[in-house]
Amino acid sequence: MKAMGCTYQPNNRKMKKKQGFFARTESKILKTRRAKGRKRLTK
Repeated sequence: MKAMGCTYQPNNRKMKKKQGFFARTESKILKTRRAKGRKRLTK
């Protein structure tokens, strides 16, 4: 019987493209956060 391997193989480039700052600028998330006057726009 074979042991389970590590199933999560993080890909930083893919994650940044999906959830990074520039990905957020293309959606309306940042616009609403700016309008609200948030100190921090993203993580």
